[in-house]
Amino acid sequence: MTRRARGGLALAAIASLVGAALLAWTVIVEPGRLVVRETRVLSPGWPAGRAPLRIAVLTDLHVGSFRNGLDRLDEIVARTNAAKPDLVVVLGDLVIHDVLLGRFVDPETTAARLGGLRAPYGVVGVLGNHDWWLDGERVRADLERAGIRVLENDAIPVAEGPRRFWVAGLGDLWTRPVSIPRALAPVPADEPVLLLTHSPDVFPDVPPRVALTLAGHTHGGQVALPVVGRLVVPSRYGQRYAQGLVIEDGRALFVSPGIGTSLLPVRFGVPPEISMVTLVTDR
Repeated sequence: MTRRARGGLALAAIASLVGAALLAWTVIVEPGRLVVRETRVLSPGWPAGRAPLRIAVLTDLHVGSFRNGLDRLDEIVARTNAAKPDLVVVLGDLVIHDVLLGRFVDPETTAARLGGLRAPYGVVGVLGNHDWWLDGERVRADLERAGIRVLENDAIPVAEGPRRFWVAGLGDLWTRPVSIPRALAPVPADEPVLLLTHSPDVFPDVPPRVALTLAGHTHGGQVALPVVGRLVVPSRYGQRYAQGLVIEDGRALFVSPGIGTSLLPVRFGVPPEISMVTLVTDR
């Protein structure tokens, strides 16, 4: 065998090892990780003199996806409680459909485990497209039995007196009617409000009075490659609302990459995340 041939074989072997390592990381290691990521948001919609609001964002749990079963859900609840949020929001897609290497977990079991979440201002949520593809009314009833208030184009007040703020929630953009005016209608003009939505694609229509919009759905693309970027983002805006904090025209949006997987059981550069968002005034 010539030196050139031996060199070619060595390079092929190295390439195979690197490919195998990347595949193992993408399918086995990263989907099994769980990070708690802190983000600070300065918003003109949060009143001057108001104490910061610490929000835990849980989204796209997809319980039953690969490496993401009930033991993981118990860990999520425990680590969220340990982060001491003032408010927990659940932004939809509790269940999975046809994900490779996954198994269906009924929403009754998932909701019961989420009932262990604890925060002074409670737990509020919206539903996602996967929840409605299964049975949205069933998922909503399961969550509310567990003590989690589910919103759809409406709003509720949180806390009392000078600490009061509102949480509004929208219907899922893919499967349900969405009405931002209807959701915000109960909120007095001079009181702060957060807006919950499964999909971030509603953000261009969100008015400046909203202190912060919180969304999920994108999974951060699940795969984010160096230089190339995110390969697939389920948003008509592409990379614009893929993940993290977005400020447009003085309005704030935070998109969490979520925890589970959908379609394929892969994550690369986008680890499963409990997003801790601290909202503070910019004045």
